[in-house]
Amino acid sequence: MNPTLWRRLLAEFVGTALLVTAVVGSGVMATRLSDDIGLQLLENSVATAFALGALILTFGPVSGAHFNPVVSAADWFLGRRTGTGLSARDLGGYVVAQVAGAIGGAVLADLMFKLPAVDFSDKHRTGTDLWLGEVVATTGLLLLIFALARSGRAAVAPAAVGAYIGAAYWFTSSTSFANPAVTIGRAFTDTFAGIAPASVPGFVVAQLVGLAVGVGLLLALYPSVGSAAGDVVVAHPDESVRS
Repeated sequence: MNPTLWRRLLAEFVGTALLVTAVVGSGVMATRLSDDIGLQLLENSVATAFALGALILTFGPVSGAHFNPVVSAADWFLGRRTGTGLSARDLGGYVVAQVAGAIGGAVLADLMFKLPAVDFSDKHRTGTDLWLGEVVATTGLLLLIFALARSGRAAVAPAAVGAYIGAAYWFTSSTSFANPAVTIGRAFTDTFAGIAPASVPGFVVAQLVGLAVGVGLLLALYPSVGSAAGDVVVAHPDESVRS
C-alpha cells in the first residue's frame, strides 16, 4: 500500500520530533559530561549527524523524511511543473507537522532530563555573520539533497545528509540550524541547543534566502532537477498513485 497523506504527516511529525529530541538531548548531555565548549559541540554534532541518518532511513520510505520546511518547499516548487514531489496541499500539511513535531521534540527532551517542559531560551543568536551562516548551510543542504536525487543516488542520502549537517555544525558561524521548524522548536528549550525567540525570525528569513539561492543554483546546474523531486529525500510514491 502506498502511504496515505495522514501516514506521511505522522512520519514527518514523529521524525522531526525525534530529530529535535536528539539535538536538544545530546546538547544537555554534553553540558553535563564536559565543561569544554568545543567538546560539547563535538558531542552534540556527532549525535545529531547519526540520529539524522537513522531517522531518514526510518521514515524516508513513508514521507521522504524531509523534517524541514525548506526541503519540502523546494520539493514542491521544483516538481510542480512535472507533477512530481509534493502537491500544494501536501506542502501545507508537511510544514504544520514539522513545526508541531519540532516543538514536541524540544518538550520531550526537556522532560527526559528533568527540565521544565517549556522554558524559552535566552540564548540570543543574531547578527549578519550568523545569518550568512544560515544562508550557506541551507543552500548547501538543498544542493546536496537534490543533486543526489537528480543523479539517482538518493539511496545514500541518509549518510550524506547526516555527514553534511555534522560537518556544517563546524564550518558555519551559526552551527547550521538550516531548518525553520527545528529553529522554532529549539526556542522552547533553555539549554545548550536553544535559541531565543527574538532570534528566530532572523534565522528563518536567512533560511528562506538559502532556499531561494539553493533553488536558483539547482535550476542552473540541473535544469531538469524537477523530474527528480519525487525522490527527495528517499524515494516516495508518485502523487498520482497514492491511496
